[in-house]
Amino acid sequence: MLVAFSVAPSLVADAADDTGSVSQAVAAAVEVVRASGLPNRTDAMFTTIEGEWEECMTVVKGAVDAVAAFGPRVSLVLKADIRPGYAGELTAKVARLEAALDERS
Repeated sequence: MLVAFSVAPSLVADAADDTGSVSQAVAAAVEVVRASGLPNRTDAMFTTIEGEWEECMTVVKGAVDAVAAFGPRVSLVLKADIRPGYAGELTAKVARLEAALDERS
């Protein structure tokens, strides 16, 4: 399965500056993801992981817990693609899209 998620503190207890940046909290969450060993990709809006249900949900919970250290409230947005029998979809889905675009050219 693929799980794309975004996690951030809703309220920052001790913001380092007045910009509203939550990059330190997000960095703590991404550390959890990278330490998990699951295939992953982080972009400007989401982190996507690939694994079995229990593995993915354990990582998401760990990321939420890491962000919770930065404030009393955490926001989590999660989207999952559950497709039994498929692996390597983190890159394969993009490869299929690129191939389809090449065919259209």
